[in-house]
Amino acid sequence: MRIVLLGAPGSGKGTQGKQLSEKYHIPQISTGDLLRAAVAAESSLGLRAKAAMDAGQLVSDDIVLGMIEERLAQPDAKDGFILDGFPRNIPQAQALDVLLSRLGKPLQASLLMDVDFDLLMQRLTGRRTCESCSQVFNVYTSPSKLEGRCDSCGGNLRHRADDREVTIENRLKVYEAQTAPLVEYYRGQGKLKTVEAIGEIADIFNSICRLLDAVHEEESQRAKDVPADVEAIAAAVTEKLSEATGEKPMKKAAPKKKAATKKKVVAKKKVATKKTAAKKTVAKKAVPKKKVAAKKKVAAKKKAAKKAAPKKKVAAKKKVAAKKKAAKKAAPKKKVAAKKKVASKKKAAKKAAPKKKVAAKKKVASKKKAAKKAAPKKKVATKKKVAAKKKAAKKAAPKKKVATKKKVAAKKKAAKKAAPKKKVAAKKKVATKKKAAKKAAPKKKAAKKKAAKKK
Repeated sequence: MRIVLLGAPGSGKGTQGKQLSEKYHIPQISTGDLLRAAVAAESSLGLRAKAAMDAGQLVSDDIVLGMIEERLAQPDAKDGFILDGFPRNIPQAQALDVLLSRLGKPLQASLLMDVDFDLLMQRLTGRRTCESCSQVFNVYTSPSKLEGRCDSCGGNLRHRADDREVTIENRLKVYEAQTAPLVEYYRGQGKLKTVEAIGEIADIFNSICRLLDAVHEEESQRAKDVPADVEAIAAAVTEKLSEATGEKPMKKAAPKKKAATKKKVVAKKKVATKKTAAKKTVAKKAVPKKKVAAKKKVAAKKKAAKKAAPKKKVAAKKKVAAKKKAAKKAAPKKKVAAKKKVASKKKAAKKAAPKKKVAAKKKVASKKKAAKKAAPKKKVATKKKVAAKKKAAKKAAPKKKVATKKKVAAKKKAAKKAAPKKKVAAKKKVATKKKAAKKAAPKKKAAKKKAAKKK
């Protein structure tokens, strides 16, 4: 199988890619791993990639494609491969198609891992990666048994810097802008296969396997339907080789057949030329005879036309006269018929007029009767409504009066209770004022006496 994995960061491409690699015995090729390995090995491509990364630039597509080509040349990629992380945009996809067609290994399927945005955020923010074996855990969905330690090798689990929430949002925006258009690109080629990467890892893996098995069956059936004519291909190859080397082909019967066919063609051409020459001579002899015959026919037609012309004129005059006579005879009949129709219409109108008047009078009378019958009913109904309203008003009047009397009585009681309290309060105020005045009186007198002594 030759597959490209598509999907947003956190969709599970790496997890499913490993399982697919084990099932189909084909390598999972990650461009990130290829770059790291090439830089570590200090290969020519690795040194070029390192120079770009040290300069703070992106590694160019031709370097990445060169690494992929070197990786596909290895024996384990003979039966297929799984590309993870490349291509990331349409130009890269087009360049990859050119490379794979040149290698005779075109893509069979592009597998899209489709996941909801909120679930992606949970997967990425909770992801923990083993520093030793790269095993991936998630604190929300698949935590390790020992906190901070890998279950497989006991290595340290780390939270990658690109798994922070702000970084993840930026990565998802970049994916939507650049990588998501690849979905339409591969859909247009008829290679896109979509799987909902939600639920248990094993269930997702089974769904992917069913899709890829169906792709494999379709390709095998297509190969059976196309017949391979091995003998024809071999003959064509031998002919090309003989032309290139300058040697004559093994078969000698072919040139004899060709010579025989050439003779037949020459003989046919001679016969054809003789026939055409004979036809030309016959045609030349026949030309004057045809001209004479044509002249005779034209003259005969002119004579016949001259003879027929006066006869046609006479016949046309007779027809016109007959039509005039017929028109004169038909005119009074048409007038009589028209008068009869008008008279019959007038009679019918006269007969219908009294009937319409009677019907109109009956309708008016029936309406008046209905109005007379309805009038007393309406009056009775209105009288009943008025009486009911009066009764309701009479019943409500004493209740309102009682309620108002109660309110007045309650107010009077409240006023009576409040009156002695107000009087007591007023008296207390007056008493306090008097006391204060008595206390202040001797002080005022003393002050007056002091003022008099000073004078």
